[in-house]
Amino acid sequence: MNLMEFFREHGKVALGFSGGVDSSYLLYIAKRLGARVLPVFVRTPFQPAFELEDARKVAETVGVELKVVEMDVLDCQEIASNPPDRCYHCKRRIFGRIKEEAQAAGFPVLIDGTNASDEADDRPGMKALEELGVLSPLRLCGLTKPAIRKLAEDAGLPVWHKPAYACLATRIETGERITSESLHRVEEAEAVLRKMGFSDLRVRKRGENAHIELPENELPAALYQRKKILAGLRPYFDKVLLDLEGRKGSE
Repeated sequence: MNLMEFFREHGKVALGFSGGVDSSYLLYIAKRLGARVLPVFVRTPFQPAFELEDARKVAETVGVELKVVEMDVLDCQEIASNPPDRCYHCKRRIFGRIKEEAQAAGFPVLIDGTNASDEADDRPGMKALEELGVLSPLRLCGLTKPAIRKLAEDAGLPVWHKPAYACLATRIETGERITSESLHRVEEAEAVLRKMGFSDLRVRKRGENAHIELPENELPAALYQRKKILAGLRPYFDKVLLDLEGRKGSE
């Protein structure tokens, strides 16, 4: 199956939209292939402000109206307590809400941006998507992350080079309760680093300390700007630690 065949069969779809490369390309190609598509962005405490900004930019570029839904996932004990299967409960709740919005608007099919590079065994959230009947066209059509990024670049999408981004909840150690305050500290710390020119980064909360992960090629810049990083993150964390192995993976 290719995307043309998929959207010929499913001509009216709601899309769980994050503003990342995968869902952005899916929105673009669905519209280009003549499908009616409703992009739904669920805004939770787990997304930093720039994610919604990116989503709005892409929707404007593609020429579709973005539906934004507010949800406080921290009022769910199975999510806030941060168990090993937190992602399952979170995906289940978020996409359950998107499904409600889609059905209310008359969109019978719900899709997401999971691609062929995503390993189902490592992503408990995929179980929730399967249970809700969410389809993943990019995965079904065998499109990998590198291929999608190139297609997004060719399409002129503003997020084609955007690094993979996992939600802020992944910065909190499993078993530690997730609070609005801890998420705020992480978000602000990562914003400080982005303003300094770092891109593909994570700030992990480890107790009251910040554990910074950067790609190996950005480590020299971090060491050079050590004092500036310390000054920027001290309002949020007691100590600032840098992982010298270099960041790997998308989480």
